[in-house]
Amino acid sequence: MGNSKKNIIRVDLNAQAKEILERATAKGVEHSFMFVTAFKRYEEHIQHLAALQKSIEEDGLMVTKEYVKGRQNIYVHPAVNAYNATAAAADRTAQLLLRYIVQPLSDDGDEGDEFDVF
Repeated sequence: MGNSKKNIIRVDLNAQAKEILERATAKGVEHSFMFVTAFKRYEEHIQHLAALQKSIEEDGLMVTKEYVKGRQNIYVHPAVNAYNATAAAADRTAQLLLRYIVQPLSDDGDEGDEFDVF
């Protein structure tokens, strides 16, 4: 069952990325510098999450470290905190991407200026 959950998570992340691109294309912002750089950052977050998840699955949630010869201390795997921080950053980046897609170029109804589509 652990393997199927892992595959579901990856499919969902990839599906979310594909949906964001489709919506961006429909709104015509897929070539905007700000959108493209944010989307690349989002893809990197997804890659980091996959690597961190793999490390946690391989090593387990708890790890040991020896400070005094022969005495091992047990700790939560450091990748757990990194995973949580990266997941939060990915969520914020996804929200930013969706804002680029959903919000009009300007609030006053006109087409905006050249910086809006930058």
